[in-house]
Amino acid sequence: MASLDDLIQELYKVFESDHVNVDYVRNIMASYKSNPIEWKKYAKFDRYRYTRNLIDEGNGKFNLMLLCWGPSHVSTIHDHADAHCFMKMMSGSLQEVRFEWPREDEDEQCDGQEMTEIDRNVLKVNEVCYINDSLGLHRVENTSHSEGAISLHLYCPPFNSCYKFDERTGKRIKCPVTFWTKHGRKTEQKNSNVCC
Repeated sequence: MASLDDLIQELYKVFESDHVNVDYVRNIMASYKSNPIEWKKYAKFDRYRYTRNLIDEGNGKFNLMLLCWGPSHVSTIHDHADAHCFMKMMSGSLQEVRFEWPREDEDEQCDGQEMTEIDRNVLKVNEVCYINDSLGLHRVENTSHSEGAISLHLYCPPFNSCYKFDERTGKRIKCPVTFWTKHGRKTEQKNSNVCC
């Protein structure tokens, strides 16, 4: 993709259908090379937490957003509400830590055991990763204490709530997810920042 606009136009075409070709979407995300001139108007930071900044609501079948991570910002461990999640690094680097789903008893509550880490990856500029709930849960971290990071996220279908998980007990809590900005403008909602 030559530009962010080209990427968005191709995503509209891809999501005309209800079928999601994960490999194809990953490839077109990878084909776009990060160009700060194109996305800097969406890059809005908060000094206390990472921000979710909506770029495009798609055709009702996907959300494309820029997440801005200040130094040492980290997400909670979370699921993706049965959605596909593609994440591309635009600036800096992030660490993705994946976890197994906690075991549940008959009451659908966790058994109080510490969550099990299954993988850890560092993502650098223009690299793309993919996760969905069948692959586990994850947490995303900016491990730098001095530099920010920016990532482009594609969720399909869009969702407005997910579960976050306590690493020590596996206990889950349903939480809303909101946007810090929409189309470059600040929203009235508080940024819950539980999912990325």
